[in-house]
Amino acid sequence: MSEEKSAVPAWEQRFRAARVSLPDWAEDAPDRALYVSNATGTYEVYAWDRATGTHRRVTDRPNGTTDAELSPDGAWVWWFDDHDGDEFGIWRRQPFAGGPEGREADARDEEAVPGLAASYSAGLALGRDGTVVVGRSTDEDGTTLHLRRPGAAEAVEIYRHEEYGGVGDLSYDSTLLAIDHTEHGDAMHSAIRVVHLSDGSTVAELDEVTGRDEPRGVACLGFAPVEGDTRLLVAHQRTGRWEPMIWDVATGAETALPLRDEQGRELPGDVSAQWRPGAEALLVEHEYEARSELFSYTLADGRLTRLDTPRGTVGGATARPDGTVEYLWSSAAEPSAVRSTTGTVVLRAPGAVPPGSVPVEDAWVDGPGGRVHALVQRPAGAGEGPFPTVFEIHGGPTHHDSDSFTAGPAAWLDHGFAVVRVNYRGSTGYGQAWTDALHGRVGLIELEDIAAVREWAVTSGLADPRRLVLSGGSWGGYLTLLGLGVQPDSWALGIAAVPVADYHAAYADEMEALKSLDRTLFGGTPEEVPERFTASSPLSYVEQVRVPVYISAGVNDPRCPIRQIENYVERLEQLGKPHEVYRYDAGHGSLVVEERIKQLRLEIDFARRHLDAAADAGSGNKAGAGDGGSV
Repeated sequence: MSEEKSAVPAWEQRFRAARVSLPDWAEDAPDRALYVSNATGTYEVYAWDRATGTHRRVTDRPNGTTDAELSPDGAWVWWFDDHDGDEFGIWRRQPFAGGPEGREADARDEEAVPGLAASYSAGLALGRDGTVVVGRSTDEDGTTLHLRRPGAAEAVEIYRHEEYGGVGDLSYDSTLLAIDHTEHGDAMHSAIRVVHLSDGSTVAELDEVTGRDEPRGVACLGFAPVEGDTRLLVAHQRTGRWEPMIWDVATGAETALPLRDEQGRELPGDVSAQWRPGAEALLVEHEYEARSELFSYTLADGRLTRLDTPRGTVGGATARPDGTVEYLWSSAAEPSAVRSTTGTVVLRAPGAVPPGSVPVEDAWVDGPGGRVHALVQRPAGAGEGPFPTVFEIHGGPTHHDSDSFTAGPAAWLDHGFAVVRVNYRGSTGYGQAWTDALHGRVGLIELEDIAAVREWAVTSGLADPRRLVLSGGSWGGYLTLLGLGVQPDSWALGIAAVPVADYHAAYADEMEALKSLDRTLFGGTPEEVPERFTASSPLSYVEQVRVPVYISAGVNDPRCPIRQIENYVERLEQLGKPHEVYRYDAGHGSLVVEERIKQLRLEIDFARRHLDAAADAGSGNKAGAGDGGSV
């Protein structure tokens, strides 16, 4: 390594190091695969011919591309073409081997389904016979699904509903379509309808929400990959957590899957699955307490066999036709790589491997709604603390932090901060009751859990109470702004990326899928339950904010739109509150590596300047005062 390269800080090396996603291979041409990589400095789609070992960049756009699929025969690469990250666009396609003279893709790639106007994507299904089903979502039409049969000049609409839904899966012979929908109005618990594509008639319905006091969600995991097989693998919440079962949509028969390990113990946590080739076995993905592992399940004898994966997080897995399983794995300390159960690394991005980071510790804290799980990292070689500490709050809200490699938290650690990540109520992986707890008091419930972990972090000696940073992106950014107003004495400063800031305006401008989620969370629209939106809006508490605020926002963001952020910023200005705002030309985050580095550099600089200034001033504010030491 040259002196110039070695001078690059480790945290920047982690961002710049090339990464790859788990390759997705063509069902009938398994040597043809797609993956996403940042090898050029922007996340783009790549085609990989495994037979020849050649790799080719498929897309090349200023703000990157991540959504793509291969046709089952491997002949075509479909990719979603939006405008600068606004997620509103159309599907285009390109031959797997490339365009004329091997050129790489751009906006000249042909429209995959001519005649369909731009929209938010609601799924895509590609059949072996050339059948295509495209899911669309717009504010005007809600969800629509469109079918184009082989040889047809244009697609025809086969489904429409004002509530959010999408394409589930096509059967192996393209005669049946599974639709995930929320026609019942509960966006957190979907139902499944299976229809004949020949006439649109309903074959079967699985709805565990309508007419029930305790709604349970179901979700499509895929039809059996066998000709004429009408079995559908689904996920359900009947036992209070996600687990799989097999549903024969032709007969209505349901087959429970008693997933017990080799010692006869039921797997705790959430469980998902996918068909292995031939549909005689399943690849089972088990997620529990922020970590995950893989199993193989044989349908004939119900035998569950654990596959050898290291302790950490499996970020996706796939079963190959030759019987091997490939998976994307990382831990908080080790960077990701695509591995095989044979013990080999299948695919690693070119160039240097990024520096590792600090292992994560588990903390369990008693909160008002039950035990809260937090992931804790201490800066290497910095002693026992107390440390300046960043509470890095995850987005979602139906998501969770895991023991996986993340460049952002690792950068804060390199700068001498401890990092705490909280899987508050609303997070996945801890059972349905934990995820569903948000109804009514949105945002405020999560902050109660964060407050409990904050108290633990201070009393345990980990965190310096005068140097606590509340930070997060998306829903985490929303909780950051809300927390600065609701818990004004708890934090020294706040850093919010792409946040909800004014919930009334956010609802008016956001994409339809999120409107549907908000109606579920709040029990209605802002017109129907205005007091709930007001009680959960950061703008309602902006007068109580006492510490500096940093906000970054994508000007094309359809999830946390720019207007509602500007409303919050304008109010900060009117009140004379210290704040800084960074706006960038992309959507809900950036796919450009240098832009990500720039944003984190600005955040770290903001934190260090303001924490040092508070220390130098000997501020009397208990949340912002320092001890005279540098961060």
